[in-house]
Amino acid sequence: MKIRHIFISPGHNFFGHHGKPAGENQIAEVESVECVAGRGIVGDRFLDHAENYKGQITLFSLETFEAMKREFGAPDMAPSAMRRNIIVEDADLPTLVGKRFALQGVELEGVEECKPCHWMDGAIAPGAEAWMRGRGGLRCRIVAGGTLRRDA
Repeated sequence: MKIRHIFISPGHNFFGHHGKPAGENQIAEVESVECVAGRGIVGDRFLDHAENYKGQITLFSLETFEAMKREFGAPDMAPSAMRRNIIVEDADLPTLVGKRFALQGVELEGVEECKPCHWMDGAIAPGAEAWMRGRGGLRCRIVAGGTLRRDA
């Protein structure tokens, strides 16, 4: 599994905004992030969100992202539109639910699929929420921390 993109955002644009307008917090692509066991990613909106939070770090498949761009005729869509922390290549993320695994020495526990929400239809394209069901990425807890870096 290779890390192709890493994103953090200081605030929520969609989470907790149901029935309200989306937020306007910028999402930043970074070269590396510090993962803190049981807490989350330094500088990200979900750091210390809740005790034992199941989405301390989120992963999304590059292959799924590329398929989505083709499906929705959006060749210029940026991977940041997914609002996931880590975009990985060569990983079958659904098989990691319920498993512990290491990514560049950081130990993660795959908790559940990142279920897409209604915001995806507006952020990406109408029909994106339905298309993403079963392909929304992976929510993880950080079991043993460390630094994750984008692979060359």
